[in-house]
Amino acid sequence: MDTPSTDRFSPAVPDTELTEPMTSAVQVRSLTKVYGPTRAVDGLDLDIETGEVFALLGPNGAGKTTTVEILEGFRTRDSGQVAVLGSDPADASSAWRDRIGIVLQSSGGLDLLTPREILHATARLYRRPRTVEEVLAAVGLEAKADSRIAGLSGGQRRRLDVALGIVGRPELLFLDEPTTGFDPQARRDFWTLIDSLSDEGTTIVLTTHYLDEAEHLADRVAVIIGGRIVALDTPAALGGRNSQEALVSWEEAGTRHTEKTAAPTAMVTTLHARLGGEIPGLTVTRPSLEDTYLGLVATHTAPEQLS
Repeated sequence: MDTPSTDRFSPAVPDTELTEPMTSAVQVRSLTKVYGPTRAVDGLDLDIETGEVFALLGPNGAGKTTTVEILEGFRTRDSGQVAVLGSDPADASSAWRDRIGIVLQSSGGLDLLTPREILHATARLYRRPRTVEEVLAAVGLEAKADSRIAGLSGGQRRRLDVALGIVGRPELLFLDEPTTGFDPQARRDFWTLIDSLSDEGTTIVLTTHYLDEAEHLADRVAVIIGGRIVALDTPAALGGRNSQEALVSWEEAGTRHTEKTAAPTAMVTTLHARLGGEIPGLTVTRPSLEDTYLGLVATHTAPEQLS
């Protein structure tokens, strides 16, 4: 993961304006950010449609956090064109920031407050916030609403981070590893919350290391490696995943058989006819999103970077 910048909220280097009509929540052209000899973001192009859930995947140091911090207006860029909700984040107004929600990887300095207190204070910064009670219920913190934040568990603190990101009823929500520290049920509850926000029309930009999370939540996913997007598609079609051969396995005459085929339905039909009905131990699998992602990382990463 990229190291957070020390120039948060500082203006970016001005660049030319995007010339095409603004039809997306996010438009990026030729985005570049360089640290010494390292091109953290290397001529990146990206469009995120209004109302979609978009997941940005990639190994640590790939440029995900740098890219997202530029979109949020928290980090300068060296060159390129960026429009987020129609404005350049480098010099966007407070009215623009009112339309943005951000869930960082962690927050601090709140230990003496309670979730209810910090949510009330944060809600006052927005023109049309959600009610504090609604937000507490949405993230499952009702029982801890009046407890000191210092006494919350790691997972409960993460829920509070999410609460602070959504209390302003944002049009565009940035989620950076939002379910780190959540137990399995809390993750499923969070997914339900994100589904509901998406149903309301909120555009969501998600970075996550959980491939099942990306597969469940995202309309589209992009894989960024070395500061470039190397694959972008729906989770089902990423890297040609939906067209790859399937593995069909079954048991016959006491032996386990496995065959790779581009026509699994036809093979199952043939097996059904040959075996006269139920096919013992039948499984049909295609490469998972994790399989596809790891293959892309291996293909686009130099051997010394994998060691």
